[in-house]
Amino acid sequence: MVIRRLVAVVAGLAVALAGCARPSAPPEPAPLRPAWQPVALPTPAGIAGRTMVRDAATCAGHWYAVGGVADPAGEIRPVAWTNSAGLTWSPVQVAPSTFYGRRHLLYAVACRDGRMAALGAAIGGAHGNPRTGTWSQGSDGLLREAEGSFELFGGARAVSASRLAAGPDGWLVAGTRLAGAAVWTSPEGERFTLHEGLPELAGDGRGRTAAYDAVAVPSGWLVVGAVLAPAATPVAWSSADTRAWRRLAVPGADGPGQVERVTVAGDAVLAVGAVRGGFGTWRWVGSEWRWVGAFGSDGPGRRSVRALTADGDRVVAATADGDGHRLWCSTDGGASWRAVALPVTVPSGGDTGLAVAFQGDRLMVLADPGNGSRAWWARLSTDT
Repeated sequence: MVIRRLVAVVAGLAVALAGCARPSAPPEPAPLRPAWQPVALPTPAGIAGRTMVRDAATCAGHWYAVGGVADPAGEIRPVAWTNSAGLTWSPVQVAPSTFYGRRHLLYAVACRDGRMAALGAAIGGAHGNPRTGTWSQGSDGLLREAEGSFELFGGARAVSASRLAAGPDGWLVAGTRLAGAAVWTSPEGERFTLHEGLPELAGDGRGRTAAYDAVAVPSGWLVVGAVLAPAATPVAWSSADTRAWRRLAVPGADGPGQVERVTVAGDAVLAVGAVRGGFGTWRWVGSEWRWVGAFGSDGPGRRSVRALTADGDRVVAATADGDGHRLWCSTDGGASWRAVALPVTVPSGGDTGLAVAFQGDRLMVLADPGNGSRAWWARLSTDT
């Protein structure tokens, strides 16, 4: 079907990115080796199985993590956790309302004003496509599935709903429809409205577009992604009202590339994505994107940025390729990066995950090597 052909195009471009070579770079400095401290990640009462953490976020002094628990038969239930002191995770009560919602794996989370919202999906239906939905936490702490029409995230025009972002004026999901990059918006994080086929945001004669992440800025929203054809090219968009979008050039990739994650770091906005030979960093300056530099190197298989988090000027990125997941830290606005030794080896693959979140001087890592998730925290120091 059309959706699967589009997924094949995206995957082919990712393989092409992995196969290109950048001229050799100076040797990387020795990895930082933090003193990782384990943190208990309890399974919710009444649920037994393998925990699968897929994303984490922080705001208003709280940490949030989302994922699922898979029973021995492979059946998944949605699960979320919260942590207010950095030392103890507690399960959040979840309230699914649909057949597929009870089987969701929560894969993206954002928070605002001390409460979270999440994206979840379960494979199902005659064609085995993701059945995606949103979840929102109420004032009572309960994380409820928001009921919506199948066509909101699914249907014949569906491709992906990638990331969720929170801002002063509401919530935004960045993703892709058959027409190209699209967004979904909500003032309260519960009922979302789809905006697809919009000029500049959607694909056109310049190529098909895809949106991977978003961040709120004082002027509105920034969305990042790629023009997928004829060759993958980094691209971004800005909007004050989510209805009219301006396409922004993202320079410096020196070949195929895509912008996969974006975050606010102190007074700056930074973005990271796979480029020829490794990973690239961009900074939003004034009203334009500027190339900051590259880090990492060519690895086997598909390269991707799995997470990007910051607290002040410190930025941490989680990346993956055929050799597994890696962690990186920058203290100079993305100009230089240093590898960070993980507390556990996390291989690549769809059944593994690595989530990170920064708050104060504490970095939280939640890793799923494929046999269950565990959590650690550490204080990062460039002298570690």
